[in-house]
Amino acid sequence: MHSTDFIKTFDTQNQYQVLQDSYKQLIDAWDSKINLEQLVKYKFSSIVYCGLGGSAISGDLFVDYVADELKLPFQVVRGYSLPSYVDENCLVIISSYSGNTEETVSCFNQALKKKAKIAAITSGGKIGEIAEQNKIPVVKLRGGFQPRFALGAGFFSLLKIMYVLSIVDESKNIQTIIDLWKRKGLEYSSKDSTAMYFAEQIIGFIPVIYSSEFLSSTGYRMKSQLNENSKMHAFYHNLPEMNHNEIIGWESFKEKQFNTKVIYLLDNEYHPQNQKRFEILKEILNQQKIEVLSLMSNEENKKVRIMDLIFLIDWISFYASVLRGYDPSEIDFIHRMKQRLT
Repeated sequence: MHSTDFIKTFDTQNQYQVLQDSYKQLIDAWDSKINLEQLVKYKFSSIVYCGLGGSAISGDLFVDYVADELKLPFQVVRGYSLPSYVDENCLVIISSYSGNTEETVSCFNQALKKKAKIAAITSGGKIGEIAEQNKIPVVKLRGGFQPRFALGAGFFSLLKIMYVLSIVDESKNIQTIIDLWKRKGLEYSSKDSTAMYFAEQIIGFIPVIYSSEFLSSTGYRMKSQLNENSKMHAFYHNLPEMNHNEIIGWESFKEKQFNTKVIYLLDNEYHPQNQKRFEILKEILNQQKIEVLSLMSNEENKKVRIMDLIFLIDWISFYASVLRGYDPSEIDFIHRMKQRLT
């Protein structure tokens, strides 16, 4: 069966086209008019970003993306409760694509009780209703996407909020990233693309992903996309931390028990010692007969390289899904969990 046949057979909601058009999400988010007048006058002591799954990753990505310039403490909350330090001087970003994520709704209500400064990112739902009732500024996302396929909209909306509030000065890379995603969307959707080739390499294996520093969120994104889109177990850790614990697990590696390939997300701006750690670890893994695959962006700007890899990873997970005979849109176990909780 040809790749186009796999896509026609298994991609029931046409995520292929959604990926191709992802650059349009970036344009819509950055060009959106956001009324933050009630927040602009404040000087915040910290920022808390609340979200789960495809909504949460924007917060992680933001921390890596602006690591060299962010001056305020920034914490991502994936759960029901806000940190105890949240008060009227804290900015709380409530992010839920559907607007109905119960953990994020809980955090929203707590933020209101704590009289925190709040902004919301959502397509509607309960969060949209609560925001309207309490006159909370909202970045309204376009509906109709699976949350994990709307990262462009969610991340650029968060970036726009931070830009309007003068927390970060981000404008010069926006058009470059939009152009990159548009160009790469055409490239990755063609036959025999890099994304397709890489997806083929991991079929039949359990990927273990390693990255470092400003690509930590990108590594976690890859793990999550392979889980949710490709219906594969995948695991993630970062260096240098894994050199102090997980590395020992490879000592007892047996291929019949754990059929794996290791994936490196690399960058030339990693700390020199971290670059050396990746090289040494590869030698150790090769001695254990473990294949190591590497992904690296060649873009000049670090921020653009992050977004380049993010987009490539989304395409890899899409192709891995259809090549394995699964619908990238289907999330049956997540729905079953939510139904049992109600």
